[in-house]
Amino acid sequence: LVDGVVLNGPTTDAKAGEKFVEEACRLIMEEVVLKATDVNEKVCEWQHPERLKQLLDLEMRETGEPHHRLLELCQDVIRYSVKTNHPRFFNQLYAGLDYYSLVARFITEALNPSVYTYEVSPVFLLVEEAVLKKMIEFIGWKEGDGIFNPAGGSVSNMYAVNLARYKYCPDIKEKGLSGLPRLVLFTSAESHYSMKKAASFLGIGTDNVCFVETDGRGKMIPEELEKQVWQARKEGAAPFLVCATSGTTVLGAFDPLDEIADICERHGLWLHVDASWGGSALMSRKHRKLLCGIHRADSVAWNPHKMLMAGIQCCALLVKDSSDLLKKCYSAKASYLFQQDKFYDVSYDTGDKSIQCSRRPDAFKFWMTWKALGTLGLEERVNRALALSRYLYLVEEIKKRDGFKLLMEPEYVNICFWYIPPSLRELQEGPEFWAKLNLVS
Repeated sequence: LVDGVVLNGPTTDAKAGEKFVEEACRLIMEEVVLKATDVNEKVCEWQHPERLKQLLDLEMRETGEPHHRLLELCQDVIRYSVKTNHPRFFNQLYAGLDYYSLVARFITEALNPSVYTYEVSPVFLLVEEAVLKKMIEFIGWKEGDGIFNPAGGSVSNMYAVNLARYKYCPDIKEKGLSGLPRLVLFTSAESHYSMKKAASFLGIGTDNVCFVETDGRGKMIPEELEKQVWQARKEGAAPFLVCATSGTTVLGAFDPLDEIADICERHGLWLHVDASWGGSALMSRKHRKLLCGIHRADSVAWNPHKMLMAGIQCCALLVKDSSDLLKKCYSAKASYLFQQDKFYDVSYDTGDKSIQCSRRPDAFKFWMTWKALGTLGLEERVNRALALSRYLYLVEEIKKRDGFKLLMEPEYVNICFWYIPPSLRELQEGPEFWAKLNLVS
């Protein structure tokens, strides 16, 4: 006994815990893998917040709950959650169940690894290296670097902005912002909102994000970009990065990368491509032309958890630089963790390339799916998604339904349409129509 605590006593009942895991896994299999993917079941047992608080037992108590009660709570959690695997779940840019990614998640949750040093995560570090290498190959680079990040493409975009700023002014890492000129970055008016968040978080300031005009299809206009770069220089600002988008969130637009790359080369600007949504088209020999010129980018954000269904979250930042720029930018050289005299090649200790310390092995989900389906299977997944979108508008499925109006022929899988309420269908598009439509909206 020490301070009334039995040091060598069991902290939990191992046998009871194992039984609980077994029964919980059976519940997951029945209620999520099987039932939640059934089109005849509900997508969600919807309840308003205050009602849901009453239905769920959310209180944490002094003593633990019995296992039968915990299983009931698990059942309630599943019942009232949105079934993103359901065939009729339609939300922003992700859905469906990939069985191989799911198993990979089960394995990593059970092992509970942290991917920062080879000694604690040997398999998952090698898996990440292999996946990044293959993704770099599909971008068209001969070599490069990269890392998997949390929180979708937002963090990858922030990594890229910070990396570009470090490349522009390496002294910022030690000396901070005080000695820098007014830095400005350029992105399209249809780009992801994370670019503003990155500017805010990194101290660049949202007023220094220049939004470049887009054409009618949502693509950045290169001529407008070059005008803004010249204007920024004329005002004494320091342009350092252009973010092009491959697959915008709403319209699914792909910016003209070759023309933008020409401008970046002329002005010495870092070109980042946010391909979080559209990057998966690289897997398709038929559709990779959408990203023509992406090999000229300095960095790319690509989220396999979207169209390739690798399971949230699975997001990579790829960098063309092979001079260890990621490590130079982010390394803090924690001596207790990244010792240089280990019994293996310490270049496998990738944690110093990350702003995190603990990091999940997200690449493993994508690796398992890729191993199961092969490159051809992933290509078919992309081709099928685009074929479904073509079917929706080419055979006039939208026009067959009263009140639906296609806004434009889609470039990617984003189908943009209006639903016109019955009360407005007889009106011509004019001031009265738009006034009433805005009122309905």
